[in-house]
Amino acid sequence: MPKRISVTKESSTGRNTHFVDNNTGKTMTRNQFVKEINKGNYENFHVRNINGVDTPVSNPDKSKNNNLG
Repeated sequence: MPKRISVTKESSTGRNTHFVDNNTGKTMTRNQFVKEINKGNYENFHVRNINGVDTPVSNPDKSKNNNLG
């Protein structure tokens, strides 16, 4: 099974900035993905505040298939 979300672009510091939903083809910026997670549309992901920036992260589990990056 392919990853639900893939990172398509990173900043020069390595922060994930753009994403694609591999099930729907929808592309999202970090802010858009954060909003979708907060709406409950991506149950296997949550938002962490890292260095003052809301950042999407996958929920911890044993699978590497759903990790971002």
